[in-house]
Amino acid sequence: MFKFLQYRARAAAYGELARSSSGKDDTRKFEKLQDSLASRADNEQVLAENYVDAVNAGEAERSRGAALAAEEERVLRCLGAAIIMQWNSLPTTLQREIFDTAGSVGTLLETAALRGQLARFLHKHKHDVSPHKV
Repeated sequence: MFKFLQYRARAAAYGELARSSSGKDDTRKFEKLQDSLASRADNEQVLAENYVDAVNAGEAERSRGAALAAEEERVLRCLGAAIIMQWNSLPTTLQREIFDTAGSVGTLLETAALRGQLARFLHKHKHDVSPHKV
């Protein structure tokens, strides 16, 4: 038997106890239990009915997320390349801000290594593009 059917059966039993009880306190107690179990039954039934859709939606969402990640990676690469192409024409303060921001992306343990890679890359390519070329 499904879980929600068990909850419904127990809720019905408490409903009968509420109807047959003689005291107001007992009646209220049984009605609260009946409402609680009916609510649990409703929740379990919704979960059971939507389980297949939820599982399949996860796979579709993952493939959509991968496509978005690839698109975002391409955009970031293009922006990065554009900044590097204009690096020599950027004011020194802006270069430092960009370097500091780029160096702090990622985990804290990788920061020093990343900053070293960025510095080596920028030093190696600092004369590749003239700021006066269009």
